[in-house]
Amino acid sequence: MSLSQAQKKAFRSIGHHLDPVVTVAESGASEGVIAELDRALRDHELIKVKLALPDRDDRAAMLDELVEASGAELVQKIGKMALLYRHNPRVNPKLSNITRFEEHHGRR
Repeated sequence: MSLSQAQKKAFRSIGHHLDPVVTVAESGASEGVIAELDRALRDHELIKVKLALPDRDDRAAMLDELVEASGAELVQKIGKMALLYRHNPRVNPKLSNITRFEEHHGRR
């Protein structure tokens, strides 16, 4: 499910205005974190994740683990923030960040 550069650009534009919905700290990718990540991706499709780890290599490893565990695709990573996307064919349009953005901006 590789995103095109145009899709990534559009998603970055949407993601810029999002607040992180999942925060991963020193305790790592626990079952609870993975469950919350899965729920957030199912509901919103496009989410921002905060990696509250001081070491850059630790953040990169944790992000790889989160992407693998969730089946999401990394759209962008800047510092301690990451933007993840996972398509949901049965998403609730009232919850999807993508659908709400497109409706608000008259793109649908």
